[in-house]
Order: sequence, then C-alpha cells, then structure tokens
Amino acid sequence: MTLDPRINPVRPDLAAARLRGRVEAARFTDGEQRRVVAPAAPVRRHPACDAALDTEALMGERVTVYDTHGGFAWGQLEADGYVGYLPSDALGEIGAEPDRRVCALRTFVYPGPNLKLPPTGFLSLNAAVAVRAVEGDYAQLTTGGFVHLAHLADRSHREPDFVAVAERFVGTPYLWGGKTSLGLDCSGLVQIALAAAGIPAPRDSDMMARELGSPVEIGPDLSGLRRGDLVCWGGHIGIMLDDRQLLHANGYAMATAVEPLRVAEERIRTKSYGPITGIRRLPRLSAA
Repeated sequence: MTLDPRINPVRPDLAAARLRGRVEAARFTDGEQRRVVAPAAPVRRHPACDAALDTEALMGERVTVYDTHGGFAWGQLEADGYVGYLPSDALGEIGAEPDRRVCALRTFVYPGPNLKLPPTGFLSLNAAVAVRAVEGDYAQLTTGGFVHLAHLADRSHREPDFVAVAERFVGTPYLWGGKTSLGLDCSGLVQIALAAAGIPAPRDSDMMARELGSPVEIGPDLSGLRRGDLVCWGGHIGIMLDDRQLLHANGYAMATAVEPLRVAEERIRTKSYGPITGIRRLPRLSAA
C-alpha cells in the first residue's frame, strides 16, 4: 500500500526511521526536534519560495526535522502530522514548553509592556507561547516581546463551541493553505476552530471527511442538519451554523462567509466540486 506523502515523511533518498521496512529509501533517520519560533511558518510542497503552500505551522508547534538544505527544513508537524518544507529560520531549539496560547483572533507583539509602542509583529489564534514574566497587563515571552494578557489563555483552556470560534473568522480573506487570521482555506478554518475547542483534526478536507465525527444521513432536501455538522464535498468542507446556514472559507467569495446551504450546494455541485459526498457529526456541543 502506498503511504500518503502528506502525512508520511518519505522521499526516495530519505525517510523517517519508523517507516523502515514499510518503504524504500536510500537512508533513514529519527530526525531532530525543533519548534516554530516565527509567528507562522509556511509549509510548502517543494523547497522553493514559489512552491505551493500546503499549510502553515503556528508559533510554538513542534516539528521533527529530517533534512535541512538550501534554507529549507523538511519535516513533519507534531500537531497534525503534515509533512513539508519550512523555512529553516522559522525554526529554533525546543526551549521552554509553551504554557499559554493566543485566544484572540490576532494579537500584537510589542517590544515592551506598552500598547503605544510600535508592534514588532503579531500572533494568530492558537499560537502557543511560553511566558517568562508578567509585567502589569502584559506577558513577556521567552521568544522576545510582550503580549497583552487578555489575549492569552492557559494552554489547557478549551473553547466550548468550535462553531462560535469559526464565526470569528467571517470576512477573513481566503488563502489556499492558510490557517491564520490573515488568510485561511476551508479545512484550515475547520482545523483551527476545532483546535481551539481541544479537538484534534487532520489538515485536509478529504482526511476530515473520513476521520472526523460520525457519518449522518440527511434528506434529499438537505433536511436533518444541525449546528456543528460538517458538510463535505470532494475537495471542500464547511460548517453548519444551524439547520440552513453554511459557514465556510471559499474561493467564490474569496473569504470566510455565511450563506444558505441550498445556494452553496447548487453552486458547488454545478461549478466546482460536484455533489455533497457526506455529512460528519461531532459530539453535541455544550453551548449548542
């Protein structure tokens, strides 16, 4: 059986040691542990700045690096297992384990504990950070800079309603492979919202359609849906806000948008991904 290269570190010249005996490669290695130290790191299909963006890794994520060459590190993300090429300078030593995560859609990083200072960057929802000290209303990060405490939550905090998290992204531009508040795609929206609720999810829509929740039968008139149901097409996924409205990051609107499922279904069926291939239902949300 051919292993999915999206989630299995294997190339003709190199593969993860744990795949020995399952794949052919010239060399096997255990790799080295690194952590994302940039606000977000692009994960590309090939080691080139103009290569396709498959996903993004947020600050604080662990990465197993198997090879480094030409300014790129080939590795696997710990959170969802995705494999690709990241900029080498976006990775650093493991360092202190993050104890907080960003709970705001986006927060600025300041050079000091003062909102009047010009920010040096920003962090997006779910970025994980380690706090060195607290000064007034600000947390000093071990990676440098200060973030307002109101924008941080304990790493163990779980949002009660992932749909409400996804709604916060309405209007965010569509970006293929993106998963930050500056831009994200359909599965990126689902994954980042579920992560905020403490629910692990694979990265791509086809993986989600197989692995998340349980399949649900609905009527030919699209009846029987409820808040939080995931509507899957062959290459697209969205979240039901209720029994009629679909929330999804999509290339038609070039943004995360809400529209009647009937309208979206007809357009997607006739102009892009064909008919709905399935509905996945997660355990009922406490806030639903």
